[in-house]
Amino acid sequence: MEKFLKPDPRHDGHALLSLVDTVIRELQPGAQLRAGLDSQFDRDLGLDSLARVELLARVERSFGVRLPDDTLGKVETPRQLLTELEVAGHRPVPAARTARVALAMPDETAGSPEDASTLVEVLNWHVARHPERIHVTFYRNEDETETLSYRQLADAAARVAGALAQAGVQPGHAVALMLPTGLDFLCSFYGVLMAGAVPVPIYPPARPAQLEDHLRRQAGILRNCEARVMITFDRVRPLAQMLTGLCPTLDKVLTPGELDAAPLPRVPAGADDLALLQYTSGSTGDPKGVMLTHANLLANIRAWGRGVGLSSTDVAVSWLPLYHDMGLIGAWLGSVYHAYPLVLMSPLDFLARPERWLWAIHRHRGTVTAAPNFAFDLCVKRLAGQPLDGLDLSSWRFAANGAEPISPATLERFREAFGAFGLRPEALAPVYGLAECSVGLSVSPPGRGVRIDAVGREALTRNGRAETAAADDASAMHFVSCGSALPGHELRIVDDAGSELPERVVGSLEFRGPSATRGYFRNPDATAGLFHDGWLVTGDYAYLADGEVYFTGRAKDMIIRGGRNFYPYDLEHAIGELPGVRKGCVAVFGAADPQHGGEQLVVVAETREHDAAARQALERRIVAAAADELGLPPDVVVLAPPHAVLKTSSGKIRRAAIRDAWLEGTLGAAGRAAWLQATRLYVASVPGRVSGFARHAGARLYGAWVWVLFAVLSPIAAVGIFTLPRLEQRWAVVHQLARVFRVLSGNRLQVAGLEHLPTGPCVLVANHASYADGLVLASVLPHPVAFVTKAEFKSNRVMRPLFERMGAHFVERFDSRRGVADAQALATAARANPPLFFFAEGTFTARPGLRPFRLGAFQVAAENHLPVVPIAITGTRRILPGDSWRPRPGPLGVTICPPVVPEASDWHGVLALRNGVRQHILAHCGEPDLASAARPGAQPGA
Repeated sequence: MEKFLKPDPRHDGHALLSLVDTVIRELQPGAQLRAGLDSQFDRDLGLDSLARVELLARVERSFGVRLPDDTLGKVETPRQLLTELEVAGHRPVPAARTARVALAMPDETAGSPEDASTLVEVLNWHVARHPERIHVTFYRNEDETETLSYRQLADAAARVAGALAQAGVQPGHAVALMLPTGLDFLCSFYGVLMAGAVPVPIYPPARPAQLEDHLRRQAGILRNCEARVMITFDRVRPLAQMLTGLCPTLDKVLTPGELDAAPLPRVPAGADDLALLQYTSGSTGDPKGVMLTHANLLANIRAWGRGVGLSSTDVAVSWLPLYHDMGLIGAWLGSVYHAYPLVLMSPLDFLARPERWLWAIHRHRGTVTAAPNFAFDLCVKRLAGQPLDGLDLSSWRFAANGAEPISPATLERFREAFGAFGLRPEALAPVYGLAECSVGLSVSPPGRGVRIDAVGREALTRNGRAETAAADDASAMHFVSCGSALPGHELRIVDDAGSELPERVVGSLEFRGPSATRGYFRNPDATAGLFHDGWLVTGDYAYLADGEVYFTGRAKDMIIRGGRNFYPYDLEHAIGELPGVRKGCVAVFGAADPQHGGEQLVVVAETREHDAAARQALERRIVAAAADELGLPPDVVVLAPPHAVLKTSSGKIRRAAIRDAWLEGTLGAAGRAAWLQATRLYVASVPGRVSGFARHAGARLYGAWVWVLFAVLSPIAAVGIFTLPRLEQRWAVVHQLARVFRVLSGNRLQVAGLEHLPTGPCVLVANHASYADGLVLASVLPHPVAFVTKAEFKSNRVMRPLFERMGAHFVERFDSRRGVADAQALATAARANPPLFFFAEGTFTARPGLRPFRLGAFQVAAENHLPVVPIAITGTRRILPGDSWRPRPGPLGVTICPPVVPEASDWHGVLALRNGVRQHILAHCGEPDLASAARPGAQPGA
């Protein structure tokens, strides 16, 4: 029989506040702070996300309830939490957990997409072979899942691509994805790729207290990548709309529900095309967009697969956020390629209940996972002593630990805590990687376990030598091996002069390999600093021992003091353990000493202490901790209020930003209320919105002006066409009026190669991008040409007489018998003047790209042994797209290439002629090759 709670709200309120006060006292011993029902958890009480996780766990145990899964991200005050408690009190109290039935292991697939050169080709490979294979199982909550097969992913992505095309997204455009973990993200990401665009994952706002800082940072990313569209979810959309005023290129903010349109021909991508802009977390500076191509990503996925020994019989379990490279590439895209099932859950679900990660490994017989060091630490702290009866982790063969400094103590505690549940010690695998290498760079050998190196502190800090410490050296420093470089990649350690160092000497870690980025998007200065003699600079210090890499710290984090080199990590941890200091909220960095020169050691520690005597005592404890840890005291100790220690989306301390704030005197400035931040953002976006409105108004006025010009000049042209007796005279009128129209419409035209036009009979062939092509060509070509156009115009009572007076020829595209007759007539006309002019694609669309060429023009030329003149038109698709009648200004270009002479008149000769002409046009039209794309969905052209 189900048991229901009937809480007394007043009693629960007192009990709840008592629990909150207990957590505060444990975090900050001696603090006099008391919680109220309307106190803000983060701004007033200093409870960050992990502290709130602990609070919610205690609330559930104390009140015997099960809070909703979204409570962690929803409640901001004890009063809001009390409301959730009252609702939860009317739900059945969950029964005690029992062991969950494990699911069957996945079937093995035959082969892998080794020949695929893009991520889209990888997906197509799997759809062709096992479309119904379950690709992802996503946990919507603790027990409710939804699945996604390869076919479902491809179909949904194709519809997203069609909708993006309708929204004006073109190949090469950046599309921002501000979506939580879920199937919508996966389908949207692949939809962007199918549209030929570049996905840019960014993280959604999490904490109201940092709303303004968050959105301003995202606006910087959007401006840098020049995003045209953002895909986000309903709850965030009103806030995301503000970004349109802060990012001039951002035209639309859409939700996944709006991205559902008929698929269009896919834009084929190349291996060297951008597949992802992965913005770095910005822990050492402003975020930078790492450019990763399809080739980069596939090289890393394949190398990681070989290094870890992945196969389709593995099962991955991940809660990592998909905006982070470890979750996006390492967890998801790796599973797309290798065809092993991915069990996915929200990062918030893991933070609220870390046991879900372990139970998912049990139930799905998970074999491979990856997580930062804090996740392993959180499992130990939260689950110690919890009822985990029946949990079986024996299937877990590879537990990658990376993305942040790895603690040997954490790995040991995790091994001890979960060894009783089947966890094998050899499953723990420290790894190293960075976005600039697509994600992974080095990996511990599978099945070996953790290798820890104990080195002498004095030798390391004095001269950078990692000498093996004596067994009884209590001051020894311990570093974790992250294995050797992935297959096909190389590592080296160099000194400040760029000379390679021997093993066990600390220096700058550099790498090279097929996963390496080509640089930072629209940031040439940062890109220049990334490369050194063909190697990429990681920005990390490390040493090699027995061919394996041991990471010692970030180069920008290193502090030089008194001739010794220090890293901040151990000292930050030690200070964070002191009573009165907020754990995990300490930053240690070096700053220039303006008085004495050199560098001073600065410690910033968050505290809620206000009593002067207590603060002085805390400072003394911090100085003593530094002396114990480093052998010297800090120069400056700053006791800062909560949230002064800035962090990235992945929880890394932003030491450079904290140092800048300290130098500027803005460290710890009081956070503004969410409504005030939203107001400030709105005000800041007003100039951009006004500018955007002005741009749209200007665009409409421009379009109206162009149509007025057309309406004025068209009757003049028509009079000349119908009254002048000779074709040369009629062409001269059209030629001059087209030039006047182009000049008055403000479109700059660049023409090259007029000298290549033959004086004798020939055939002219051009690409077809817009209805504007004819006008542009009329303004360029000095002598008449006979356009070959579709027979449908013969039934148009306005266009037919105009075309006939200009010498046009009509051809049938769909009736094969009529088409043969028309081809014979063209063969006869080709031997006379004016020369025939073909749009060899026969049609155009709004989507950029050179479509396959029809053979008619080349058959006519080959049979009559006439040279073919390739003509490449650029810019017309932009000024008048096929799906719009609103003209836009823009540069135009016409390149007339040297004539191509047919070598033979047979079938192979016609094909060779077509291919040669098409290559000339493809080289100058500035658009991708769509020869392999499907033809449905085309817009009929002239």
